[in-house]
Amino acid sequence: MRRVEPGPGQESVWDYPRPPRAEAVHRRAVVTHAGTVVADTDDVYRVLETSHPPTYYLPRTAFTDGVLRPAQRRTVCEWKGTARYVDVVVPGAAPLVDVGWWYPEGDVSATFPELADRVALYPAPFDEITLDGERIEPQPGGFYGGWITRDVVGPFKGGPGTWGW
Repeated sequence: MRRVEPGPGQESVWDYPRPPRAEAVHRRAVVTHAGTVVADTDDVYRVLETSHPPTYYLPRTAFTDGVLRPAQRRTVCEWKGTARYVDVVVPGAAPLVDVGWWYPEGDVSATFPELADRVALYPAPFDEITLDGERIEPQPGGFYGGWITRDVVGPFKGGPGTWGW
């Protein structure tokens, strides 16, 4: 693994902190599934953690009514608390199962109160997710939900051979 040196206007994920940090950003996120915009907001937080592209959290209220369906899956993050998962359901399309997660008010850790009731998404299954009009790339692998844009450089954890980083 060799760190990519960031160019002008870029960040290296290797400069991100551990434990992670959450911060509000002024960017517009648009999420599309089955030709339908399921979320559109500029009320965005990102979580930065060493070796990961940012994970973006959107308010549950930014999603079109009825597209988020509670799922059974739950996981625990050592930093953020107990996550509950959601499916994204659009009429006429196959549901995207366990495609997002959120931390309800009572389940989010005291370290990350700003993430309460915000949804993060695994981007790969969606038709498209854009950030300020740029189509994002999903973080490699299926475990993490980072969004890769041209303003972040890696290498990124998640692909084959990166588990031990």
